[in-house]
Amino acid sequence: MFYDGYHFWGMHLIWWLVWCFFLFWIFAIPYDIPGQRKKKDSPLDILQKRFASGQITNEEYHEKKKIIENDAR
Repeated sequence: MFYDGYHFWGMHLIWWLVWCFFLFWIFAIPYDIPGQRKKKDSPLDILQKRFASGQITNEEYHEKKKIIENDAR
């Protein structure tokens, strides 16, 4: 079979561009991929976020933290 050097620049170039774009999309774009599993927050993380946002008081935070820590043991 005869190899033509210009054959590469035909349809094959388009496929190389498609694959390069696809790889760039996978590895370089920092957005979340739909359907990707995310790590769930632990109960202590949720409690700390609620305390930081001011939804619960200091006393409530420490009471609930003790309960969570006792349940974890």
